[in-house]
Amino acid sequence: MSIDFGAILDVVGALMVLAGAFFTFVAALGLVRLPDLFSRTHAAAKPQLLGLMLILGGLTLTLRSWAWVAISLAVLAIQMIAAPVASHLLGRASYRGGLAKTAFLVVDQLEPEEKD
Repeated sequence: MSIDFGAILDVVGALMVLAGAFFTFVAALGLVRLPDLFSRTHAAAKPQLLGLMLILGGLTLTLRSWAWVAISLAVLAIQMIAAPVASHLLGRASYRGGLAKTAFLVVDQLEPEEKD
């Protein structure tokens, strides 16, 4: 009886893709259900990136090609840079534009300081 490592990699890859799809669904659900802009930008950046990492890892395990490893690493590197920066800039621009509800904030570090 021999172990078929290709079948094991296929199953692990499929489970990773399903887990990634779940985290991406949670991110989409958070965009719809969370109450304020800052919570929504957090939901858009964090679970979406984890879901993408799992999906790319699952695809790489399933397809088992060096080309897919390179593509996955390139996409992941771009997303790891772009997603947090974009959500930060979106939140900051919304705050500066007066679109963010500041009632939910515990600490408001962008509030202008009062001079005596």
